[in-house]
Amino acid sequence: MFLFFLFAFAKPFLLVHARLEYLSYGSSLSVERSSDIIVSPDSTFSAGFRSVGDNAYCFAVWFTKSVDFTPVWMANRDQPVNGRRSTLSMEKSGNLVLMDAGRSMVWNTDTTWASPVQLWLLNTGNLLLQTSTNITLWQSFHFPTDTLLPQQLFTREMKLIASRSQSNYSSGFYSFFFDNDNVMRLLYSGPNISSTYWPDPGLVTWDAGRSTYNSSRIAAFDLSGYFQSSDDLSFFASDFGVGPIRRLTIGYDGNLRLYSLDQKGDWGISWQAIAELCSMHGLCGPNSICVYEQSQRRCTCPPGFMLKDPTDLSQGCWPTFNLSCDPLDSKFFTISNTEFYGYDLNFTISLSLQQCMNICLESCSCKAILYRSDGPKGIGQCYPKTQLLNGFHSPSFNGTVHIRVPINGTLSDKDPLPLEISALRCDPNAHVELDRTYEQKQENNALKDLLWFVAIIGGVELICVCMGWWYMNKNNSPSVIENGYMVVGNGFKRFGYHELKKATQNFSEVIGRGGGGVVYKGVLPDERVVAVKRLEGVNQGEAEFLAEISIIGRINHMNLIQVCGFCVEGRHRILVYEYMERGTLAENLSSNALDWEKRFEIAIGTAKGLAYLHEECLEWVLHCDVKPENILLDANYNPKVADFGLSKLRDRCGINYLNVSRIRGTRGYMAPEWILNQPITSKVDVYSYGIVLLEMVTGRSSFEFHANNERDGMEESQNLVTWVRKMMCTTNGNPGRMKEIINPKIDSIYDAIKMEILIRVALQCVKEDKDARPTMTQVVEMLLRHEFDY
Repeated sequence: MFLFFLFAFAKPFLLVHARLEYLSYGSSLSVERSSDIIVSPDSTFSAGFRSVGDNAYCFAVWFTKSVDFTPVWMANRDQPVNGRRSTLSMEKSGNLVLMDAGRSMVWNTDTTWASPVQLWLLNTGNLLLQTSTNITLWQSFHFPTDTLLPQQLFTREMKLIASRSQSNYSSGFYSFFFDNDNVMRLLYSGPNISSTYWPDPGLVTWDAGRSTYNSSRIAAFDLSGYFQSSDDLSFFASDFGVGPIRRLTIGYDGNLRLYSLDQKGDWGISWQAIAELCSMHGLCGPNSICVYEQSQRRCTCPPGFMLKDPTDLSQGCWPTFNLSCDPLDSKFFTISNTEFYGYDLNFTISLSLQQCMNICLESCSCKAILYRSDGPKGIGQCYPKTQLLNGFHSPSFNGTVHIRVPINGTLSDKDPLPLEISALRCDPNAHVELDRTYEQKQENNALKDLLWFVAIIGGVELICVCMGWWYMNKNNSPSVIENGYMVVGNGFKRFGYHELKKATQNFSEVIGRGGGGVVYKGVLPDERVVAVKRLEGVNQGEAEFLAEISIIGRINHMNLIQVCGFCVEGRHRILVYEYMERGTLAENLSSNALDWEKRFEIAIGTAKGLAYLHEECLEWVLHCDVKPENILLDANYNPKVADFGLSKLRDRCGINYLNVSRIRGTRGYMAPEWILNQPITSKVDVYSYGIVLLEMVTGRSSFEFHANNERDGMEESQNLVTWVRKMMCTTNGNPGRMKEIINPKIDSIYDAIKMEILIRVALQCVKEDKDARPTMTQVVEMLLRHEFDY
């Protein structure tokens, strides 16, 4: 009887201890067992845990026959797990979950299925999560890391991101992707700057052999080594033909290469995107020059410059001199066949070298010039430089750099290229400290509890039931720390600052600016795109900030932007929002994409969101800065109000106005109450909303508006509200005159009745007397019912 119970209850806890063909329901792979590996049927690929550092492991797919560890895909490249107690498990729900030592979820496929599913590794290298009826729920081919395999489609949603270094597999600074113009490009996105460098940015697209006239954005290469893309990029492997195992990988140095595996298990390059290896950006730091000599790339400082850090060449060089703005105090030091890409003050053709130098001397910000001669006539192309970045030297480059230096310095104007050159190489044995700590939890005593249960099953059943109840509640209770972050009661996530810094690539891509702060685009580890806003002027302590954030987190409406999480760490105060594909209403107002129907729906949706803030949510919330920049549009142009709750929050109960210590809002949208020092109520948002409606209808800006009063034969400066009121008085319901108010970008086919209702609702909202303005709920009713008391 004892053995029966032991077998029956212990079976779900038994883990596979050998190489697998697939991972099935109820099974797990353990980081502590090197034999827990899934192998493809032809043994070309393997999948399992691999060490990527000291006590750091990633779940990866790699080439079995390669001499060196060559991963083709990683689940958690930026968040390695602990070397003990970490597992990859198949849950009953059909979700594949990677758990860290502290039992926190690091990565998952976010899949659900009622019946059992299995994880397969195909001969193509594709890791596949499949049902018993061969329905694919998830596959690694849809989420590449730095490598593309034969027959793997590369689409517009995908991106290859290089490793940080030869020994550090986390996401680096180089990426390969389809750009918005449908062309495949290589991009360097460093901590401070970013730029594309392939195809050659100095060439027009068609001169580079590319086409922008195909929006399918798809590419792949076959088993014979032939690559083809929708932008007309195509190439053959040098060992073209079926047979060799191949991979297309973006290296940590930024070059895209096609590799072939030989019989010895070594990789050879069969194609590469860039032959001039120093022309890739970001290899050497600021004021530094990349030189290719003796089959090795090296970094050098121009004369008068010194390395900032000899152990880290990415820091570049710094000048040992100070420049004066006086043109008479400067001269130029010449380096031939050298270029610094980008950061041109301007560009001028048909100039002499001296004329080009004079342009640079007249600007304090000019640090050098790049001069390219057009021929023997002594004229050429002039590129004054404000920054010396992405420098490289090549005998094939027809250009000369002239670096501006003090005239009283010791440098002559034509010294040879310096001989002291630092090798550009990385130590493959160098250790990298990961910015990550592991939350240690108590060991899982489930098996021990089970043995105790079996031993005393006959005599202490009641005690076992009580212990089982206690054990379930213990494991189901929320932990203070989940996956490295705190979860507050309202359910959204508390991010760490370094986590958001990594998600935004060091806050590199700005998608919006406002009085409350700067907004950056970010991608979370689960591939979710978010908008990350670094708040400015927020001086509350952590407890006060968390109290206000908890209120914002409880606000939920389809026309209000969803807050995904926040960060409060040191002086950093950050909010994480859902990402809106169409951007702001301000960006779309001048677009033909916003026809009449879309504008009317945006007006209704925005009104619903504000009405919810004012009257329906748990707290009485004033927005205080309603404007087109704070109305975001999703992929279907549905509006969502953003930046709510950032002004002063008060409880609704018994309060009918809000005393605010300073003026809030944006010029052109502010209600008269702000200027007249009157009590601030929800009617300030109503006024701002009315201005937004007038801008949507007229296509004119509220604070840059000037109109000609042609009827009186004189020019008169007047604001938008005054002009619309005068125009409505003269139309008397005449649709012909109403066309003078309506934005010409709106399609000529529109509902004239609805249009007039929209204008009259807007004028009601912008009345000087706040008590004469409707509430936002009344606005919604008027727009939905198409009724108005004239």
